Amino acid sequence: MSPGAGPDIVVVTGPAGAGRSTAIRALEDFGFEAIDNLPLSLMPRLIAGPPMARPLVVGVDARTREFDVAALAGMLDEIGARPGCRPVLVFIDCAASVLIARYNETRRRHPSSPHESAHVGIEREAAQLAPLKARADVLIDTSAMTVHDLKAELARWFAPADAGAGLAVTLQSFAYPRGLPRGADMVMDCRFLRNPHWDPALRGQDGRDPAVAAYVAADPAWPAFYARLVDMLRFLLPAYGAEGKSYFGVALGCTGGKHRSVAVTEALAKTLAQDGWQVSIHHRDLERTADTALVQRASGA
Repeated sequence: MSPGAGPDIVVVTGPAGAGRSTAIRALEDFGFEAIDNLPLSLMPRLIAGPPMARPLVVGVDARTREFDVAALAGMLDEIGARPGCRPVLVFIDCAASVLIARYNETRRRHPSSPHESAHVGIEREAAQLAPLKARADVLIDTSAMTVHDLKAELARWFAPADAGAGLAVTLQSFAYPRGLPRGADMVMDCRFLRNPHWDPALRGQDGRDPAVAAYVAADPAWPAFYARLVDMLRFLLPAYGAEGKSYFGVALGCTGGKHRSVAVTEALAKTLAQDGWQVSIHHRDLERTADTALVQRASGA
């Protein structure tokens, strides 16, 4: 996503019950033209038509006619290759336990398991959508959100700059072997910090664990590195905000995307939030690992 400029087309997807329809309605309130459940074969024709007078949001999920994960990914790549087109994939996610509770409350059948339990359908759909979640430009977890919280989060990303949303800061941890994150404005390499992977007691934990965070922060290079990183962002963020930017993404990487980058991301998020910035966190490769485990359980591996 280009910081400071709204996208031409937003594609919203995610598991049933997570809030996809709510997200589409919110974007429509922000001035987007909204089309839900558009058959995939019609999307290229829609984009190839006359220039759009306003940005477009398209809702797609596993119930959409002709839905295919690989086909959708290919279409996003094709749209992005066209001059002047900036597609953004938004994935509205939710914890399986929360989705089960929502289906139990409404007594609705899950669309991916009409003759089985909602739990089966939720796991099946999560496995199917995992590749889209992994490549999402914007990932929003609604597990602890109200409808109003979701709309506020979308406003930070997509509301017009004059709507008072302010500069939204996204911090994302990642693993270098799996490639750089999409849409990052600044990338910081954390691989020089000492690695908790080599401590057997910490290897199975991740950077959100206090013991892992303390291990990383005990590196002699940490105080100077962290102070300079914070100082740089405290200088840059107001400057980008004054320039009219609405979004700034910082990607922090390490070898496995599990320990050092996660610890730095978590610490930095707390510092910037204390400074008054709107901060969201995305641990890309921790989430990929969780998705892989879910796929294995769903397939019986």
